Amino acid sequence: VQLQASGGGLVQPGGSLRLSCAASGNIFSIGAVNWYRQAPEKQRELVATITRSGTTTYTDSVKGRFTISRDNAKNTVYLQMDRLKPEDTAVYYCNADVRTTTQIRLLSNYWGQGTQVTVSS
Repeated sequence: VQLQASGGGLVQPGGSLRLSCAASGNIFSIGAVNWYRQAPEKQRELVATITRSGTTTYTDSVKGRFTISRDNAKNTVYLQMDRLKPEDTAVYYCNADVRTTTQIRLLSNYWGQGTQVTVSS
């Protein structure tokens, strides 16, 4: 199983980006998916979570600005980031609980490689 995060880039304050996390491999089902971020010299922070049924949670600093969503048919999760601020600058990682076709009863956790988001004028 591989998670491919994409969509990062350089954007001005107040701008928007949409991150994607596409899962591939011998996937049976994907459970909860999380977006984390890590800024330089800071600990990795949980930004948003979406369950398989679509329940979402957000860290306080992004509530009202970020929206997490998923397309189960495409095995893809999105993070729409609006009204971006310089403090949102970080490497963003997706993380997912996955059941594979070879081990349906086992829920394993996987990480994507990260995508850089830079908010600067």
